[in-house]
Amino acid sequence: MYRTLTRMPRHSPSLDRATPDRIADAALLLIDEGGPEALTFRALASRLEISLASLQRRCTDLAGLLDLCVDHLASQLPETEPDADWATATETRFTALYRLLVAHPGLLALRGTRPWLGPHLLARLVEPQLAHSLTAGLTPEEAITAYRRMYLLTLGSAGFVDHRDARAAQAATRTALAALDPEEFPVLSGNLAAIVPAVTDHEVYHGALRQLIHAAAPAGKNDRNNPSKTDKDRRP
Repeated sequence: MYRTLTRMPRHSPSLDRATPDRIADAALLLIDEGGPEALTFRALASRLEISLASLQRRCTDLAGLLDLCVDHLASQLPETEPDADWATATETRFTALYRLLVAHPGLLALRGTRPWLGPHLLARLVEPQLAHSLTAGLTPEEAITAYRRMYLLTLGSAGFVDHRDARAAQAATRTALAALDPEEFPVLSGNLAAIVPAVTDHEVYHGALRQLIHAAAPAGKNDRNNPSKTDKDRRP
């Protein structure tokens, strides 16, 4: 018994290599390179050069692995100053989330309708946004309604198409619309030049976000968010 105990390793090198950050980075690379179907526990273990058992000690199932990836990304969200202008800080937070999601469409597809929760997301986005809204003068009901509208806009806009390949997304849209019967769908088939570019235009999201911010802003704070204003610098 004594010899057996003394020969046991104090820790597993595989577990040292399988830190949460390394697992998340490797999983995101698999998804980004090969699409959602490329992420399997065996493929991830191979990428990390660890055993499948070691990986499963860190993440017992796909849901846990995806939660890890989401929270890893959320750690990159900016921290805004509590005394910053409410409208500016709100746009900064949600635009940053949009950029992260647009960069990883496969992760967005895998997560589906599951809630996006995690320590970093709550600390970097949800809590500060709601707290800032209350400080700015919104009621709790107004704050959560505004947050939900901006959050759902961000998720939907990021997941609508794969923005990393705008040309392919536009080509697929053009092909689908061109196949429609012009007599049955005269507007869709007759306005391809206007419809196709809008599919991947980031300003569609940014303009809608600014309109929501403008509508939700406490009294006296709307000047910063004129919905007709275009800020090309905020595009991903």
